[in-house]
Amino acid sequence: MNELLLPAEMYNRIQEEAVAAYPNECCGILYGRDIRDGGVVRRAVERIEAVKNEFEAGEQYHRFLITPQTLLKAEKQAGAEGSLVLGFYHSHPDHPARPSEYDREHAWPFYSYLIVSVLQGEAEEMTCWVLDEATNQFKMQEILGTVMNDE
Repeated sequence: MNELLLPAEMYNRIQEEAVAAYPNECCGILYGRDIRDGGVVRRAVERIEAVKNEFEAGEQYHRFLITPQTLLKAEKQAGAEGSLVLGFYHSHPDHPARPSEYDREHAWPFYSYLIVSVLQGEAEEMTCWVLDEATNQFKMQEILGTVMNDE
């Protein structure tokens, strides 16, 4: 799972959601499949779903929460579609697109964590990470199949 295949349309939509939520964090769910090609596993995002940031209102500028109920609903929906919940996306207002210590402490292995940095209301860098179960540290996952929105 070293690569995340993310269509440009979804890449741009995540950026738009992040800008619209600024100065708070946006969040959403990544749906799709893991594609095995020999010894390489590529994670292909087929659909994204924006969800409400359920963290308490005064903390949404630096925290996001997808409730267990929302995740359970997403997992059931993915199963019915024959796909998987591959992970989650969220924004970092006025901070780099790197996982925070809080992000690491609340992450689970398997899932991809896509982060977009929004600096002064403008979408900037987007990165993706997977928590390594052995080391309990994030490893970067390369994002492929995207075209930056130049608007």
